Amino acid sequence: MQPQRPVSDSRENARQAARALRELPPPPTEAQALSESLIARIREAMAVADGRLRFDDYMAMCLYEPGLGYYSAGSRKFGEEGDFVTAPEISPLFSRALARQCAELLEELGEDAEILEFGAGRGVMAADILLELERIGRLPRRYAILDVSAELRERQRLTLAERAPGLLGRVVWLERLPEAGFRGVVLGNELLDAMPVRRFRCGENGVEELFVAEVDGRFALQPQPAEAGLRARLAPLCEGLPPGYMSELNLAAEGWVAELGGFLEAGAALLIDYGFPAHEYYHPERSGGTLMCHYRHRGHDDALIYPGLQDITAHVDFTAIADAALVADLQVLGFANQTNFLLANGITELAAEEEGDDRQRMAIAAQLKRLTMPGEMGELFKVIALGRGIERPLRGFMLRDERGRL
Repeated sequence: MQPQRPVSDSRENARQAARALRELPPPPTEAQALSESLIARIREAMAVADGRLRFDDYMAMCLYEPGLGYYSAGSRKFGEEGDFVTAPEISPLFSRALARQCAELLEELGEDAEILEFGAGRGVMAADILLELERIGRLPRRYAILDVSAELRERQRLTLAERAPGLLGRVVWLERLPEAGFRGVVLGNELLDAMPVRRFRCGENGVEELFVAEVDGRFALQPQPAEAGLRARLAPLCEGLPPGYMSELNLAAEGWVAELGGFLEAGAALLIDYGFPAHEYYHPERSGGTLMCHYRHRGHDDALIYPGLQDITAHVDFTAIADAALVADLQVLGFANQTNFLLANGITELAAEEEGDDRQRMAIAAQLKRLTMPGEMGELFKVIALGRGIERPLRGFMLRDERGRL
């Protein structure tokens, strides 16, 4: 098979020039060696796949390849010393407010209800939620965690043993999805954005899918005519977008919602992530898509450098998530930005209960600002609730429910 030309236009050339000017710190020798090992494994995968990988397969290897992927190799990822900071790492107030919504659901579902968290990071959110639920007398039967990374599972155990030792016995780690009949609350904070995405381009001759291949010793994007299913899904979208428009499609996230519909008997999934409804996600001015990489608290859009050493994410199309929920016979119970969800769950009241000196109060105010201000996390991050068998309106969406935007 003859190699195809890389994506090449003025926008891509500008990106390449910008990338050359960025001052990303070079990785340490040990990290660079891990990356080189992953590059060799990616080359092996390309060799048996006609010299190229679909972008989601490349992204999956970069993030999850055993022993070498970003979430599998043991490097520090979360917190101020890692590559990015999540809301639970910013302040326990985030998890305490989220626990209030969990408590309402647990009360409705009864004593046998449990909590299941996907992708629990260092375990900070799990510890703080359990401590808050204990404080208000609404502990679940058990708190289950499902995480693909063995290294992170061990960190979660250590965090829980340190922050909530009396509640560690209530926590279990799962190896696979629960069987049908699950009753409780499913939590996913920045879960969907880390799922591998398909990348596409609206070409002059139709929808093109973007693959990763090696060109002149470097990884590069290459367009190929999209297969029939992808073309049928994206052709109507591309009709309203300019030629050369690039973006992402997260079929893995839609598949995850389908799996949720398969095991959830009664309860709700609360999914917190950054993203937009479809009409904003595929806005004509967002012509390069939403793909982002995080490396030592520096954000950029080049997923082809430092394989295994940087996080790769894409924003969430919440309309697609809602549509997938309906197909899975789930209800969309609410949709709001993070600000309104946290305020409705009493985050300001929780902050007011905190005691301390002026310095501590200023730190809490700064945490609240970061979590709720539109220019920080408050507007970009959204909360969507998907469920089955829940009768009462959820308190987190009582201040403002924007399901109509989906």
